Amino acid sequence: MFNLTKSKAFVIWEQCRGAAKTQLRANRLALNGALISRSPISSSRSEKVYDIIVSGGGMVGTAMACSLGLDANLKGKQILLLEAGPKRAMDKTPETYRTTVSSVSPGSATFLSGLGAWDHVTNMRCKPYQKMQVWDACSDALIAFEKENLQDEMAYIVENDIIVAALTKQLQTLSGNYDNHVEVRYKSRVIKYDWPGSYRVADSSSSSPWVQVTLANGEILQTKLLIGADGANSMIRKEAGIPTVNWNYDQSAVVAVLQLSEPTENNVAWQRFLPTGPIAMLPLSDSESSLVWSTSHQHAEELLTQDEESFVDAINSAFWSNQNQSELTEMAGALFRTALSILMPSGSSTRQLPPSVAGVSPKSRMAFPLGMGHATEYIRHRMALVGDAAHRVHPLAGQGVNLGFGDVAYLTEVLSQAAFNGKDLGDMQNLLKYETERQRHNLPMMTAIDLLKRLYSTNTELAVLMRSLGLQATNSLPLLKNQNRLALAGKHAGKLCELKNICFCCLLPFTVGTTTGFSTSQRNKEEG
Repeated sequence: MFNLTKSKAFVIWEQCRGAAKTQLRANRLALNGALISRSPISSSRSEKVYDIIVSGGGMVGTAMACSLGLDANLKGKQILLLEAGPKRAMDKTPETYRTTVSSVSPGSATFLSGLGAWDHVTNMRCKPYQKMQVWDACSDALIAFEKENLQDEMAYIVENDIIVAALTKQLQTLSGNYDNHVEVRYKSRVIKYDWPGSYRVADSSSSSPWVQVTLANGEILQTKLLIGADGANSMIRKEAGIPTVNWNYDQSAVVAVLQLSEPTENNVAWQRFLPTGPIAMLPLSDSESSLVWSTSHQHAEELLTQDEESFVDAINSAFWSNQNQSELTEMAGALFRTALSILMPSGSSTRQLPPSVAGVSPKSRMAFPLGMGHATEYIRHRMALVGDAAHRVHPLAGQGVNLGFGDVAYLTEVLSQAAFNGKDLGDMQNLLKYETERQRHNLPMMTAIDLLKRLYSTNTELAVLMRSLGLQATNSLPLLKNQNRLALAGKHAGKLCELKNICFCCLLPFTVGTTTGFSTSQRNKEEG
């Protein structure tokens, strides 16, 4: 039976409370006080000192470099992006769809548009969807958002490689302009980070006032601020000694590119909660969709080794079969729906059937393990973490890259204000604003996603009945549905209080949606 009090999600919720304590801030500032107040030590090294180095050139890291390079207050600051892999540019759109995709929220699309990258994305390819249907395999309960209830586009399904290519193209423009203050180095693998001399990190023997970055070719770089965008296994986070709260879900996500039985408008995102984990089918084109199937490791291995016909049959069965439903749950659900239809005749949504799958694109099947992780600190003196380096979430809500873009937008805002005021970009006092604001947004979202995953991971009748009634009520009550509509559209993004106003049974539409969380909360503070 699902038990809220035993959920590991409350571990990170406690972090959120602790991060807000004034005494904790005072202690951390005191720890770094000696370095902040001391005069810079004249370095005997001849290496160039960058104002900011971003380590990691994925979607979030490349967006970080673009965002910093475009900010007017940071003009003239020397910014460097380091990426261990090769340059990922695209001269033309690939003929076949890539397996890894992201659900980009309208807020994230606006953010990328501000960087000048969204036009590149749309010129290549992306697929907007206007509807979303989520339902329970253990009952008939569902919730559906339709076009008339939302903005024209709920979100956009975009291949990760296209997002990186679009940002890379825009970064080329920045690195090639007249002031040339943004530099990019590909195939530059970092082997060591040395922290400022008086910062107490084990094995730190540096006497420099800056962070030192040693590359595999022996070159040593120095920076006043290091931004870690180096992913869930962040080397920066580990070498800085930042603890993480993390656990594995004992699940893998199987992803693939699916061929539909026949071309359709294909503007609906489908997600069904199975006892073994959620399965989602996201539109790529009129005839192709992207599969994300979270299941046990053993089942994932079986799915990867099946022949195409068996794999397709398994997918169709997962979306269509009613074998997990019980008579008691069906009867209770039917009575509840009848009562709701009498009380609110126009409140419920019409059930739609997902398209059937006919095939799988060659070599598109793959799997990766699922887990959750959160860094207890996003910052240290002269260092900040963004994206998966700071937080890792289950893909059921499609929030990973959106949370990362939110980090980028707010950190840029903080650094821009610091530069405008003539302050040190690596000063803990400035960076604490970023950590506090982003943890206030990320932690509630991560907690909700974790609770949701655990609630739908059981098929006991009482749990199924409770979640089914809650989901049906949400689908039928215009007020609750409107709250979730605003959340999906990004109207409540970043506000901790909004989670308190949405009942637990309503967390499904809140977290499965496409909120982003940057800028909005800051504007609300200014307006309030």
